[in-house]
Amino acid sequence: MGGAVDRGRGTNRLTRRLRARAGVAIIALVAAASVAAAQVDGFGERDLPEDAQMLLSADTLVYDNDRNTITAVGGVQIEYAGNRLVAQRVTYDRSTSRVIASGNVEIIESDGNRIYADQIDVTDDFSDGFVEALRVETIDETYFAAESAERAGGRVTTFNRGVYTACEPCEERPDRPPLWQVKARKIIWDGEAKTIRFERARFEFFGVPLAFLPAFEIADPTVERKSGFLMPSILGGSERGYGVKVPYYLALSPTYDLTVAVTPYSKQGFLGEAEWRQQFNNGRYNLKIAGISQQEPEAWENWEVDRLQEERGMIGSQGHFDINPRWSFGWDVLVQSDKNFSRTYEIEGFDQAVHRSELYLIGLDDRNYFDLHAYHFHVQEDSIGGRHASQPWVLPSFDYSYTPDEPLAGGELNLDVNAQGLYRDEGMYNPTKLQGLKGDSARLTAQAEWKRSFVTDNGLVLTPILHARGDTIHANLSPEAVGRIENFTIDGAQTRSDIRTSYYRAMATAGLEARWPVLFSTASSTHVLEPTGQIFVRPDEPYHDKLGIPNEDAQSMVFDATTLFERDKFSGYDRIEGGTRANLGIRYSGRFGDGWTAHGLFGQSYHLGGVNSYASADLVNAGAYSGLETDISDFVGLVGITTPSGLSLSAGGRFDEETFALRRTDLRAGATVGPVTANVQYAFIEAQPLYGFDEDRREVSGGTSVRLHENWRAFASGTYDLEKQIMVKNSFGFAYDDECFIYTMRFSQERDRNNGEQEFSFGFNISLRTLGEFGTAPGAFGRTN
Repeated sequence: MGGAVDRGRGTNRLTRRLRARAGVAIIALVAAASVAAAQVDGFGERDLPEDAQMLLSADTLVYDNDRNTITAVGGVQIEYAGNRLVAQRVTYDRSTSRVIASGNVEIIESDGNRIYADQIDVTDDFSDGFVEALRVETIDETYFAAESAERAGGRVTTFNRGVYTACEPCEERPDRPPLWQVKARKIIWDGEAKTIRFERARFEFFGVPLAFLPAFEIADPTVERKSGFLMPSILGGSERGYGVKVPYYLALSPTYDLTVAVTPYSKQGFLGEAEWRQQFNNGRYNLKIAGISQQEPEAWENWEVDRLQEERGMIGSQGHFDINPRWSFGWDVLVQSDKNFSRTYEIEGFDQAVHRSELYLIGLDDRNYFDLHAYHFHVQEDSIGGRHASQPWVLPSFDYSYTPDEPLAGGELNLDVNAQGLYRDEGMYNPTKLQGLKGDSARLTAQAEWKRSFVTDNGLVLTPILHARGDTIHANLSPEAVGRIENFTIDGAQTRSDIRTSYYRAMATAGLEARWPVLFSTASSTHVLEPTGQIFVRPDEPYHDKLGIPNEDAQSMVFDATTLFERDKFSGYDRIEGGTRANLGIRYSGRFGDGWTAHGLFGQSYHLGGVNSYASADLVNAGAYSGLETDISDFVGLVGITTPSGLSLSAGGRFDEETFALRRTDLRAGATVGPVTANVQYAFIEAQPLYGFDEDRREVSGGTSVRLHENWRAFASGTYDLEKQIMVKNSFGFAYDDECFIYTMRFSQERDRNNGEQEFSFGFNISLRTLGEFGTAPGAFGRTN
């Protein structure tokens, strides 16, 4: 046995002689321990620099020529290619090519992972090895421990009595069990197949065993995509019966994959689903199919569409591609056997109450844009009648806006083009309005607006506005729709109609806006008052006295403080505001030294000449009860306040021009005070019989979330119809979330405003970081009257 050597010359010789072999062997220790957390691509696959220098320091180096070993003893530290090994003793056996590190072994990898062990024994080609009392802390905060680990064949590592978790140990009580962990008799990591297999495993929650699994397998966490079963989920209830969705994922290539799923329902049988996804450099698309042969369609009521068909299914696809930084195109298309299949069976991505199938091309460049869409609306409703059949095909919807970079005559010019084509198989008619006309129609609109602002010496801002617009309209309505237009009455009075296949109309507007912002301040606040006035002079609206032009995109008419200073207050292009009109109002904004802010607006609109478009006949009575149908409009206003404590208040309303009676209001309040976040909203709309609402509408809704603890919160929300005195919907639940675990539970109820029918739903979701999610879809599980 050789004697001890001092650290001077001996260390230099060791560095020179072991740089090639022992350096690799030491990194074998690093790689071997890394495998415990499945954070490396595999043994022997690390990219180590060929010219890397190894630095070794220890209290003593011992050469044993009889046993052909070299041993570093006492405070051993080895650094190589950014990796660091600390141990009490490291021995390299040159005859067996094994490296043994023992005594509080700690390895810090170049990527930040930390590995702890009592002893590591590995061959210098790291194909075989053994580790005792292993503990790993990875850079992505996953944790692994085992009594021992063995490596064989350069491919498979077996951890004996292993524990895995993604929960950080408690700093105050490190001996306390983590929130969740998986314990297994054996954990087998296959570096070639990229899988981790747990044998005789049990899942523990706060140290309490909850589930035992003879065996299960997951992908190496470093693998982003790998074929295998995904977490199941619980679905259904009510007419469908209950079911468990079991999805299987096939990673067919780095750019495309397939997911298939089967959901056996206790009442309706097996639902099959398949989704193909493909990714490209400039976009992605998916294709989804689903179908079922219903075993008990009679479980639904006679008036429900779900009862009518046994064989049900859908095909849907979504995609988006960027042609270049300015242009993109895409689609979202749904075809199904009936109008409610995707919603009834909760087909992800296609289960909205109103699904909009579309094909689009969009271009955006600074302030200029191009938007070409084709639409079709699927109203997914359970009733046999309803709105679905009267939804139009929109072919196309086109918008183009261009604003030149250079000013024109010192002002800004904006050019807009809009085109719309519709086809409808069925009409939607009621006694008060013709909301959708059977047949086809098309409109092309082109308009230009120029405006320039001048500021006088006393701060008055004057903005002249010039606007011109032209429309060409085609209407090929069904004989039924024509007959309904000719016989249409408003409040019992016969209207005049002018049914044509082509219409042409034009509008020119000259306007002037005057604003005079006045700033005044105190020691602790600043205030801005801005009186504003506008006048727009134009001829009467073409065809204002006759019906015939369909109104498809200007049916929603809301006059409030936000639209007071709009040049044309109709919501779409199918109607044109005509006549001379003035808008007057005053704006206010204020800031206070202690963090309070306030803003407000109040004003009124005046019809000065010509025919008032909002009092003119309309197939959907868009201007009725708008507050603009009289020469002097209703008053409109809004006010808002925010405080540094997190409280915000806002109120908006419309008030009768003579009595100041409230016609419409929207009140909102929100606050975050300590652990409580809450909001409440109250809405009131006066009855609009000609617009289809015979009674006042009053509704209050709100929601709150309370942080009960650092990780626990409770939440609730509800909507109450004050007129019908019924809770329309309400829900409540609680959630837990931390760095490794999320749990959410929600219970909700919905009630029909007319018949009081109730529908209940319950859902929960559990998410274990790195393992996956499990839970239920929020489907209905009960219905009562």
